[in-house]
Amino acid sequence: MYAIIEACGKQYKVSEGDVVFFEKLDTAEGKKITFSNVVLVSNGDEIQVGSPYVKGVKVEGKVISHGKGKKILVFKYKAKKNYRRTRGHRQPYTKVEITSIKTATAKKEAAEAKAE
Repeated sequence: MYAIIEACGKQYKVSEGDVVFFEKLDTAEGKKITFSNVVLVSNGDEIQVGSPYVKGVKVEGKVISHGKGKKILVFKYKAKKNYRRTRGHRQPYTKVEITSIKTATAKKEAAEAKAE
């Protein structure tokens, strides 16, 4: 089972147990986070596509850590003017482990199992 979620202005393909690097999120380390903007869910042979999002589906994860990516160099240059500037940039990220993908049909099946 996998899902495509929308977070931080980008789309990510995730499945249970994956570790995903998102742009900096305002959640403390060790806390749970829920992504409700699910664009697509695939359960083997069944695919649900949202317009724009699939209703009743949530992806839950746990924040593992925050950090910074590799340094990239930003170099400005103007020809024949002796103008050169070098700056570095490290993009902050949040490392999240996906714990579960909860669908509406899974909730109904769990409720029926408890009722029996």
